[in-house]
This record gives sequence, structure tokens and C-alpha cells, in this order.
Amino acid sequence: MAMTDEPRQKRNLIPLKKALERGGFGRTKAYKLIKKGKIIAYKMEGQTMVDADSIEAYHMTLPRIEPKT
Repeated sequence: MAMTDEPRQKRNLIPLKKALERGGFGRTKAYKLIKKGKIIAYKMEGQTMVDADSIEAYHMTLPRIEPKT
């Protein structure tokens, strides 16, 4: 990996277990969302770490249920 002078944004990475709790979904759903690019994950020393901000962004894309009047 080449080093550059470009500043990098610090990622808010959380372990997969915490991501499951925060996301409100299970392990299988999490890996499906990662595969589809809906949430962002990284491998750090063999552990899957999830970008917490990507979970929030995914939640914002979910359709709202409109109340019946």
C-alpha cells in the first residue's frame, strides 16, 4: 500500500457483535448487507470491524411506514 499525503477521515469502527446490536439485524443479514455494499466492513487482525456510520446511513435508506388515517 502506497503512503500518500492525503488526509484520511477517521472511521468509527466497531466489532461485528456491536454492529449487530446497533443495526438490529443478525449475522447473516449483516454479511448480506456487506456483500451488497449497504454497510462497510474491514478486517482488522482477523476480526470483522464495521463502520458504525454506514449502519446509520443504511437505516436512513429504509422506507418509512406511513400511518393510516
